[in-house]
Amino acid sequence: MIPQDYPYLLFDLDGTLTDPAEGITKCVQYALESFGIKEPDRTKLKRFIGPPLIDSFQEFYGMKEEQALQAVSKYRERFKTVGLYENKVYPGVKEMLEELQAEGKILGVATSKPDVFANRILEHFGLSRYFTVICGASLDHKVLSTKAAVIREALSELKIRPEETEEKVLMIGDRKHDILGAREAGICCLGVEFGYAEPGELKEYGASYIVQTVAELHEILHAGKKSYDIRVKS
Repeated sequence: MIPQDYPYLLFDLDGTLTDPAEGITKCVQYALESFGIKEPDRTKLKRFIGPPLIDSFQEFYGMKEEQALQAVSKYRERFKTVGLYENKVYPGVKEMLEELQAEGKILGVATSKPDVFANRILEHFGLSRYFTVICGASLDHKVLSTKAAVIREALSELKIRPEETEEKVLMIGDRKHDILGAREAGICCLGVEFGYAEPGELKEYGASYIVQTVAELHEILHAGKKSYDIRVKS
């Protein structure tokens, strides 16, 4: 199959629809400072974009789970009032979503960002009207704590039977977590390199397709435009 053949499209949020670097990195700085950790270079904190925060605090700063939960709580103190709006929609995304919706594609969001924040961001930037479902992680990390769980919840809300998922649904994201979560949920993933993946990350983790720009993504998803093979070669 080529991307145009999928009637259901699930999009990641951070690094795929919007560029959240300013808000996320400033909120990570705020959380780290509560532990006495100074990190003046926010470019080093861009690796927090995409994965669940609790995992990133443990992986990148050696925190135990309890400490990581405290760091996430501090992060959200700033994020819920300021950080979530320090964000911007990638140029061309709104036009792409409008065209895909107009031609009958069913669009959804599956993000590791908590559901309440994802909805507020999409509403703030005028994007929520394009999506049939918006699924995010749970705030308590107990129910929807992994990307695969979030994707499965989106599939459930769309009422797609398990035997239909592989042929009907495509996940679109910018990090390895999108690829691995999609695979666990039984669907393919298209990787976008305009987000925050490390060099070679999308191919290494097995993205079925890879595009470089929003314009290219728009072109290969839009059924009325020329199709071409962007499948990743092994």
